[in-house]
Amino acid sequence: MAVTFDLFGTLVAVDASEDPAAAVAAELRARDVPVPDDWEKAYAERHVDAPSGTEVPLPAHVAAALRSRDVDAPNNAARRAVVAAFDPTVRTRAGAVDAVEAAAACGPVGVLSNCSVPELASRALIRSAIDRTAFDAVVTSVGCGWRKPHPAAFETIADRLDTGPGSLIHIGDEEATDGSVRDVGGTFVDVTETELPSLAKRFRDGDPEGGSPCR
Repeated sequence: MAVTFDLFGTLVAVDASEDPAAAVAAELRARDVPVPDDWEKAYAERHVDAPSGTEVPLPAHVAAALRSRDVDAPNNAARRAVVAAFDPTVRTRAGAVDAVEAAAACGPVGVLSNCSVPELASRALIRSAIDRTAFDAVVTSVGCGWRKPHPAAFETIADRLDTGPGSLIHIGDEEATDGSVRDVGGTFVDVTETELPSLAKRFRDGDPEGGSPCR
C-alpha cells in the first residue's frame, strides 16, 4: 500500500488571484516586457497544441501568448513573471499534518498535484505546517507532463514510490480528477466526505480505506 495526497484543496489552501491574466501582466511589466493591449484575450486563447491529458506549463502558454502578439520575452521573463504572479499565501488545512504523519507510519507517501506553475507546489509545501520529509515523492503535472485524471499521472507517482498504481490510496477533493485513480486499480478517499482528522484516525486504527488494513 502507498498513500498519495492531492495538494491544493486537500492538504493546503492558497489565495488564488481573482484575475490571473492581470497578475501575470503586472509581473511582465515589472520585467520591462510590453503587455499587448488585448492581453486578456491573448491570455484566454489556446496557443500550445498539446495532446489530451498533458500539462502545458503556464510560462510556455504566456510566452506563446506574447509571441502571438509579436512580443518577445527575453531572459526567461515569462517564467519569472508567472512564478512571481502566483507566489502563494498558504493555509494548512485542519488535520493535514496529522493525516500525513499517520499515513507515513503505514508506508510510502507522496503528493500528486495538478499544477501548471513551476515552483508553486514546492513553495506551498515549504510554507505549510507539513513536514516535507514525510513525503517519499512529490509529483506535479508541470513536472511530469501529465494531469490527473490521465492514468499516466498516477503511474508516475506509483513508479516514484516503487509500487504499482493499483496499490495507491489517493486522497483528494475532486471526484473528476482524483477519483480517476480507480481507473488504474487504486482507491480514492474523498476528503469532502472523509475529513482529514477522521482519515488520520483511520490510518492509526489500521483501516484507511474502510476495509483494508494499513500495513
